[in-house]
Amino acid sequence: MGKDPKKPRGKMSSYAYFVQTCREEHKKKHPEASVNFAEFSKKCSERWKTMSPKEKGKFEDMAKQDKLRYEAEMKNYIPPKGQKMKRFKDPNAPKRPPSAFFLFCADFRPKVKGEHPGLSIGDTAKKLGEMWNGSSMEDKQPYEKKAAKLKEKYDKDIVAYRTKGKVDSSSAAAAAAADEDEEEDEEEEGDDDEDEEDDDE
Repeated sequence: MGKDPKKPRGKMSSYAYFVQTCREEHKKKHPEASVNFAEFSKKCSERWKTMSPKEKGKFEDMAKQDKLRYEAEMKNYIPPKGQKMKRFKDPNAPKRPPSAFFLFCADFRPKVKGEHPGLSIGDTAKKLGEMWNGSSMEDKQPYEKKAAKLKEKYDKDIVAYRTKGKVDSSSAAAAAAADEDEEEDEEEEGDDDEDEEDDDE
């Protein structure tokens, strides 16, 4: 899919502003000279490393201003039909609790790795899935109970988070994004469970 020409220009870092300034200075001093980009970038990088925080401050201020510009423009930007905007995920939103299986994995992963040091991440996960499916209900119960307690706490936290969001409109928008992320996580976990069942068969 082609790039949307109406999409706001991405924000620039302080280092990007510094390189841009170096290019402009070089053009003024040597208007006819061609630039070896790799060599020029290396020189800029070396110069940037030796600069004091005070010298870098000018470029950091420019980057901060550009970030504000970008965020303001993105608020009014409507992506073309068929494109999704990247959702804002609030770092303060309650984190979804792990399932009983994930708690089981946290306990037994070190043991599996110790017994089979050469196993890849995927094979380790498969081995843990087999161990979980082969466990009795009695063995699973402590993990189920712990997961239920964590879920109960999460439910209370998310209600408090959403209630706070009703007062603060920006938090409300973030809570909606958190809800969508939660639904996606549940779908992904459901897919994982189906994969484990397929392995058993």
